[in-house]
Amino acid sequence: MEEELKVFVGIDWGREEHQVCVLDALGKVIFERKIVHEVSALRKIIDEVIGLAGGDPAGVGVAIEVPHGVIVETLVDADLKVFSINPKQLDRFRDRFTVAGAKDDRRDAHALASALRTDRRAFWPVAIGAPKWIELREESHNYEDLRADFTRLTNRLRELVTRYYGQLLTIGDVTEPWIWELFERAPDPQAAQKIRLSSIEIILRRHHIRRIGADEVREKLRAASFTAADGVREGVVRRIESLLPQLRAVMAQLKESQRNIDRLLDRCGQADTEDVSSGQDRPPDEHSDVAILRSLPGVGRIVSAAVLAEAHAVLLHGERSTLRALGGIAPVTKRSGKSLLVVQRRRACNPRLSNAFYHWGRTAVQHDEHCRQHYARLRQRGHGHARAIRGVVDRLLDVLLRMLKDRTLYDANRRTAAPLVLVPAA
Repeated sequence: MEEELKVFVGIDWGREEHQVCVLDALGKVIFERKIVHEVSALRKIIDEVIGLAGGDPAGVGVAIEVPHGVIVETLVDADLKVFSINPKQLDRFRDRFTVAGAKDDRRDAHALASALRTDRRAFWPVAIGAPKWIELREESHNYEDLRADFTRLTNRLRELVTRYYGQLLTIGDVTEPWIWELFERAPDPQAAQKIRLSSIEIILRRHHIRRIGADEVREKLRAASFTAADGVREGVVRRIESLLPQLRAVMAQLKESQRNIDRLLDRCGQADTEDVSSGQDRPPDEHSDVAILRSLPGVGRIVSAAVLAEAHAVLLHGERSTLRALGGIAPVTKRSGKSLLVVQRRRACNPRLSNAFYHWGRTAVQHDEHCRQHYARLRQRGHGHARAIRGVVDRLLDVLLRMLKDRTLYDANRRTAAPLVLVPAA
């Protein structure tokens, strides 16, 4: 690839304008230009740099910070070779041109093009995935955004209820729809004194609540409450009444998003006669990537969608070290000379993938004996909970990559767990 590229383009991406710098193979600036965020302006630049490469799009390398978006997709669609780099790495490359810390769009575009010419190994090649994986990724992001909205609204509801109606929180959590309906029947301690037992029974029956009886609910609602200042109850009740429709709407959207994820996973999991990503023929009875991943302990709908959406290409090529770094599993070691060796958790990772890995490991420890024993061994060595969970996922990733290579499903009987030896406390 080092001999293929003839023209090197650096693009400092902006919301309304983009700074472009074009270098030749010797690092000489061919031209620098600022273009507006319009299709015609970008197309003009693409045609110009392809002409500089002798009409060969594969001879043009484009360096950019953002690995996604319409600019990147337009460049890839034009058959240019697009590479992305982490902004923190670009900050180091910028020091080649200034040691005083100066920064502007023109210098950044030049640093991008120059770094691509000399240090291409530091860049990540950008490739547009198959439409089904892109759609799955967008739906996975949509679900996470809805979950964040739901958490934000329930936190606000909990804070409001605590101000004057704390006994409602002793019955159930504000994330449960039956609590919302119960509040509408008895919005304050005075109304709770008058609520009928039959009304509570109807609510419990409608929402299939069996862990608590109607008598106990009424008794807790009628418990003594703190005295709120005049006007607090009226104002807070109105605020809560405005929150409940929002909560119901977000919950409905969450359920719809879950159904969409299931539908997309089923579609992605169908054993196609041709793998879109690899272009190789696949036997009709061979297990799909989705089926292999979901056979592992701890992998459910949300985890499988996040892992496949964020790291399917890495899984497909079996890049273990890249996968561990993207998911925050690989630690960061800091050591210089005779200084103390420090091993820290990796912060520079894909936060969505890291979060999915955590919940994968947490659930696997709860449901799989091998994972539970490995977790116990790590805790016994003095590791914290989060570090032990990452250790469990690290082993599961090895199992997953082997399963993807052999095209087999998970079989707990094939794993040999080391005996757990407990050391008595001193």
